Amino acid sequence: MARQERAIRTRKAILEAAGAVFDEHGYASTTIAMVLERADVTKGALYFHFPSKESLAQAVLDEQLPFGTVPPHPCKLQEIIDITFVFGQRLVGNSLLQGSVRLTVDQCAPPGVDHTGPYRQWAELLVALMQQAREQGELLPTVVLRDTVELLVGAFAGVQQMSRALSGREDLGHRISVLWSHILPSIAVPGLLLGLDSKPDRGTRILADIELSGY
Repeated sequence: MARQERAIRTRKAILEAAGAVFDEHGYASTTIAMVLERADVTKGALYFHFPSKESLAQAVLDEQLPFGTVPPHPCKLQEIIDITFVFGQRLVGNSLLQGSVRLTVDQCAPPGVDHTGPYRQWAELLVALMQQAREQGELLPTVVLRDTVELLVGAFAGVQQMSRALSGREDLGHRISVLWSHILPSIAVPGLLLGLDSKPDRGTRILADIELSGY
C-alpha cells in the first residue's frame, strides 16, 4: 500500500512538472531532462510511468477535463457557466492545467499526441448538459446544440489564449464574463437571463463553496 501511494505521488509530481514545462516551452522545446529537473525524480521513475515524451504529453492532455468539475446545479445553463468560470479560475494557478491547455493549442505536437481530445471531450460534456437545459425549457427553440457548444468551446479557447498573452490570465474572469454576456441572450429564454450569474468573480465564489463543502 505504501509503495502504491508513493507511486501515485510520484506520477502526480511528474505530471505537474511536465505541465509547467510544457506551458513554458511548448511541446517541441520541452525535453525529458527539463521535466526530471523540475519534478526532482529519477529517469527510471519517470519512464516507469511514461515510456516516452509523447505519452507524457498525452497524459497531461488527458488530465484537463476534471478541472472543470462543479457541483450539479438545478439550472443546467448555470452549471455550464460555472464550469467555464471554475476552469478559468483553476487555470490561473495550476501548472498541470496550464500545460494541458498549452498542448491543446500546440500545433507542433506530433501525430502520436491527440491534442484534439480536449475539444471533443468538452463538446460531448457540454452537449449533454445543453440537452438537459433544453428539456428543462431553458433554451430558445432556435438553438442548435452542437453548433452552440462548439462555438463556446472555440471562443473559450481563444479568450484564454488572449488573456494569457495580454495579462498573464489576470483578466480571464472578466473576459469569460464578457463572452457569456454576448452568448446568453442568443440562447437562453428571456425569463431566465436575470437569474443567471456570470459575474467575473463567479469562479472564485464557486471554488470557495467547493472547498467548504468538500465536493
